[in-house]
Amino acid sequence: MCKGLAALPATCLKSAKDIKHKIGFLLQKPDPPQEQKSLKEKEKKKEKEKEKVTVVNRVPLAEIEKWKTSFNNLIKNEDGRKAFTSFLQSEYSQENIEFWEACEDFTQTSVDKMNVKARKIFERYVEADSPSEVNLDSATRELTRKNLERCDSSCFEEAQSKIFTLMEKDSYRRFLKSKLFLELSQPPLDNKPCSLEKKGKHHVSDHSQCLPSYA
Repeated sequence: MCKGLAALPATCLKSAKDIKHKIGFLLQKPDPPQEQKSLKEKEKKKEKEKEKVTVVNRVPLAEIEKWKTSFNNLIKNEDGRKAFTSFLQSEYSQENIEFWEACEDFTQTSVDKMNVKARKIFERYVEADSPSEVNLDSATRELTRKNLERCDSSCFEEAQSKIFTLMEKDSYRRFLKSKLFLELSQPPLDNKPCSLEKKGKHHVSDHSQCLPSYA
């Protein structure tokens, strides 16, 4: 008959306890380092941003030709701005166009709401280490900070101008050479509505004359 664990030698019991302890240790899943967590969170955020992009309407070729002539023609046109935003999203630099649009909207804000809106824009895009910090030199950043004290419609004028120039000299040139713009510039192959949708990790390949929309 079985006499139970008490009948086993002490060395066997000790070995069994050691094995149990090791198995328990291996089954415990250690928490990833904080840096690793931050990187994973950033990657998830980027993926979510990419998921927002879909396609909607066609644009006349004559309009697209105007986008080639100047960055101002592109950014002042609603469809052009959407296409450019889609391109910036692919480069993970959409904060520049978002800041520019926020500044445009700010100039139309009523005086009684300016202080609150100006502070939100500054904390989101201008302040160092802000969530969507744009690339501004320290002098412009400090000037914008001081402008908050006498908040008016010109509060972000200098900062907006700097970001406009940055996009014009950098991103805009790459946009004109991008696959997105080249496909937009092609004549439509048929009269069917444009319908490019994300399907998992794959995209419908034919999206000439299509523009991004945001969910």
